[in-house]
Amino acid sequence: MVLLSLTASHRELDLDALERLSTGSSSVGRVVVGTCGPVAGAVVISTCNRFELYLDVDAPLSGDSVRHATRHVAELVAHASGVTGEVAARSFTVRTGPEVTEHLFAVASGLDAMVVGEREIAGQVKRALAEAREQETTSKTLELLFQTASRTSKRVGTDTELGAAGRSVVALALDLAERELPPWDGTRAVLIGTGSYAGASVAALRARGCDDIRVYSQSGRAAAFAASHDVQPVDSLVEALADADLVVSCSGARGRALAARAEQADPQQADGHDEHLAAVVSGNFGAPGVLPHLTTDAGPEASLGHVLDAAGLVRARERAADRAGDEPEPRPLVILDLALHRDVDPGVADVEGVLLYDLATLKAHAPAVARDVVAQAQGIVDAAAQRFEETRLGREADAAVVALFDEAEVRVRAEVADVVARLADELAARGEPAPHDSDVDAIARDVRKRVHSELHDRIVEVRARATAEARAAEAALVQGAEALTVEASVRRDAGSAPRR
Repeated sequence: MVLLSLTASHRELDLDALERLSTGSSSVGRVVVGTCGPVAGAVVISTCNRFELYLDVDAPLSGDSVRHATRHVAELVAHASGVTGEVAARSFTVRTGPEVTEHLFAVASGLDAMVVGEREIAGQVKRALAEAREQETTSKTLELLFQTASRTSKRVGTDTELGAAGRSVVALALDLAERELPPWDGTRAVLIGTGSYAGASVAALRARGCDDIRVYSQSGRAAAFAASHDVQPVDSLVEALADADLVVSCSGARGRALAARAEQADPQQADGHDEHLAAVVSGNFGAPGVLPHLTTDAGPEASLGHVLDAAGLVRARERAADRAGDEPEPRPLVILDLALHRDVDPGVADVEGVLLYDLATLKAHAPAVARDVVAQAQGIVDAAAQRFEETRLGREADAAVVALFDEAEVRVRAEVADVVARLADELAARGEPAPHDSDVDAIARDVRKRVHSELHDRIVEVRARATAEARAAEAALVQGAEALTVEASVRRDAGSAPRR
């Protein structure tokens, strides 16, 4: 088994590019496992600032095969998202072996987050594994990898100050909004969406003293969410915005709509591509072939409406002004768009009296963390990753040891048969009966004990050699993956260079 990951996050890509790349991410893991024979498992992490695919590959991989496998999985991602295969391939950082483990543990612990130390990512990593289970795309190795990542994250949260500050994307967004809002106990907030970020937003608002919280959902889930979180549901977003001070939008509805539209556009494309990918990955990583529809860098989101657009907001602000009458201008409206696939039309920022903060703004304002705190957390992550890899490589060596014991058992049976035969001859010569079963069992125990004691040095040698070979093979893969990542980085830089 070989671990392979393709990751893209806020560190390598701007959020616009990440938004395009992650469209349709929910189907990628299922399709890869369902159509690619060597891929025994896949888990996909897709959040507001990262899109990562973790694969368990049951096949020997070389540097070249990693390159071709990455290219064709990238084409699958491109097929789902609407970007070109080249754009997808150059967007990913490729990791294999121990680097996969180190990266995932750092991600789960909040060390690679946009807001370093945020705890929301720990839940997102758990949900990614749960979704893989539901889709039946996980594997024993990935189960162990992700469960260990969650345990490592929990330890970082309890043993370091990194998890004690309550850092999160939601908390940072509310910190930025606070300076433009009335006191929290007088702030009127509207949530758009009913997912995990909406729940986190309710908790964060209440912790600050905000009790006037309403929720709107395009999908009709507002009533159920409101009942479970003790907030007020609203049916008309425009009406709710007319007297709101703060909007927290985190529905992700636009991303789901993009994925659905991509599937409806040509339902036959996926089948043809799945067959192509399966043929390529199973035994012929270097097969040529480029999907004909991957012809544009532009994402499919250009013509898809936002949950909140400028026209609707203008109507809401007009109603607010009408209600104010001769009173001073209505209070500013602060909008926090926490969805990767933007819920809010960027043109909203041009509406008078409106302040819009999106993920790009939050990234620019993410606070730094003390170096010693980060170093302590990184030490926990590194130690956990090393233990995991030693255990995993130990399993590789176990196979060689088992083979050694199988060989020894053949020798034991042969020696026991020889000793019993000689004993039987001696007994027959003296006119005595053949050896009893108890005699045979005693002989077998003695022979097995002697043979196994002689095996000790060979076991140590075989285990060490098998572990060294596994490490060498993974080191070669890591070098191949690093070279591929460097190439992708060069292509990203070239692609983002200004054109003359």
